[in-house]
Formats: sequence, structure tokens, C-alpha cells
Amino acid sequence: MVLYVVGLGLSSEKDITVRGLEAVKSCERVYLEAYTSILMVDTEKLSEFYGKEVVVADREMVESESDKILDGAQEKNVAFLVVGDPFGATTHTDLVIRARELSIKVEIIHNASIMNAIGACGLQLYNFGQTVSMVFFTPTWRPDSFYDRIKENRDIGLHTLVLLDIKVKEQSFENMARGRKVYEPPRYMTVAQCAEQMLEIEELRGESVYTPNTIAIGVSRIGSHDQRIVAGTLQELSEADLGPPLHSLVLLGSRVHELEVDYIREFALNRETFEHGVALEHNKKA
Repeated sequence: MVLYVVGLGLSSEKDITVRGLEAVKSCERVYLEAYTSILMVDTEKLSEFYGKEVVVADREMVESESDKILDGAQEKNVAFLVVGDPFGATTHTDLVIRARELSIKVEIIHNASIMNAIGACGLQLYNFGQTVSMVFFTPTWRPDSFYDRIKENRDIGLHTLVLLDIKVKEQSFENMARGRKVYEPPRYMTVAQCAEQMLEIEELRGESVYTPNTIAIGVSRIGSHDQRIVAGTLQELSEADLGPPLHSLVLLGSRVHELEVDYIREFALNRETFEHGVALEHNKKA
């Protein structure tokens, strides 16, 4: 039979496509991948809407026990639900490869993801460069590889989408060392935390890839009825509260078009600092 890998979109249980819903209803088992992103409704609401029990698949199950998900998929339909689009994370590619190795037919059903819905902020998708990820810093681990990717984007004037870290069903080092299945409360990085970490790395590296006055756009809960979009300097965003998760950030590039500026101006936290920041980007282009 078929392993359906189904994108759910970004917000509610109703964001699934008609084709995706028909596939889910045909399945014997339905799994929800629940660690690379989150939907804005709980699992019970999904089960009620789909008319199927939805089993939450955590990181351990997907990455280490994928055979449980694929078990019997040669004879019965199985659905693997992914928030956003199925190929938004490499883990899902791994699952598809494993299914093919077991001669299980795979069908992918796409949906909206942050990678295209970020266009809601008014920036043209053609003008984006590499997407980067921002992880939570720890006292002993403050990775800065994102800085080099942002530099490459900004060297050619492109915008940068920054995807922010989430921590779901994570263990503390102590509990991991003691082999205890005790998990930390979920954590979701905010735009303010992301901007603060970016500024910290710029201060450490000192290559002027961006400054506290560089314009960025913060978004939260894109695709929902209460989505928020704000534009301001990195310094301003480091103090901004965009409410509940999920958050993302976009760093403006120097090739920003006047139409893009006109669109995002309405989201400016402070018109004066916004216009100054945009002028700085245009001066780079000149």
C-alpha cells in the first residue's frame, strides 16, 4: 500500500489540503511529527477533524525507531503528518529513503510552509538567499556558523530568513547522563532572543555583516488569524514582544525593492529608524 507524507500547513487542522485529508482518512495509522515544528492546535483537535487517532511521533521515534512507523505499510496505508511542507526538514527525507528501501510506495502531499508563507511580510521570495537556523545558546555552546551564511547573502544584497529554535521533549545533560526519561518543558525561541544572539555574535566577530541599526522583520504565527509582523532595527527587535510561538526573523538585504519597502513600512515599529535603516541598505547597493 502507501506511506503518505502529508503537509498540514501552518496554523489549524483545516489547513490540510482536500487531497491530504482524503489520504489521511484512508489510512490505518496516522502519525504526527511533533519536534521540528508545531501546529497551533492540539492533537485531539486533529484527531476529531480527521476522524482518525493521531499518534504523536517524537524525535526518538522518527530518527531511531522509524520501523515502527513503516511497519505494515506494505499492506496498509500509513500517514505521516508534517507541519508545513513534508520536505521542510531532512528527517522526512530520511524516512522516505527508508520506506523506499523496504519497497513501500511513497506519496508526498505538499502544503504551505514558512519557506513560502514568509512572503506575507512583503518581501519578494526571489530576493531571498540561503535560509539559516538559530539555536538556543548555552553557557558553553554559542555556534556562529549562521553568521557566515548571512554574510554570503548580504554580500550579494539578498534577504535572509532565520528559522528559530524549538526545544520539545528535550532532556537535561544530567538526566541524559543518568539515563532518566525526564524531559524539560518545551521552549520556543522568540524574535527578541534571536536578534539578541545575532548582535552578540556580530560583536564577537566584528566583521560588520550587520549592525544594531540593520533593518529586520519579525513574524509570529504566520498563517493564523492572529499573525503578527513587525519591522525595525535589530536593536528594536531585540526588545520586541511578538507574543506566542512560532517566530521567525528576516534580515533585510541591500537589493530591497521600493515596492518591498512600501509594503513593510506599515509594520515599522518606528518610522524614523526604519527609513534610516533602509537608506543605509540602499547606500550599500549604490
